[in-house]
Amino acid sequence: MRYKRGDVILAWYPLASGIGASRRPCVVVQNDDDNRKLANTVVAQITTNLARVGDKFHVVIEVASTDGTLTGLLHDSVISCNNLATIQEARIQNLIGKLAPTTLQAMNDALQAALELP
Repeated sequence: MRYKRGDVILAWYPLASGIGASRRPCVVVQNDDDNRKLANTVVAQITTNLARVGDKFHVVIEVASTDGTLTGLLHDSVISCNNLATIQEARIQNLIGKLAPTTLQAMNDALQAALELP
């Protein structure tokens, strides 16, 4: 299955040490052209650690909201746009949801800030 930008997935996300991985939700941030062509995809980690809410590099997802229900997440979470990884598509377990257009735009803004893009 080829995933699309904004898809919320459950995947084996690499640990920062480079050794091992943990199964966690992520969102696909890579463009759809490369998602169709490549066996790897770039993802942003999703975490339930809400300590950085309000930080310009993070996007809050409230699961009880209309947009939040589309994600398939079970708990209020944040997309960490400063915590990206490239993973093999084989490391993706399944699709659990997708971002609403407003959340996708918020993620775009947070990625722009995290990567210091003009």
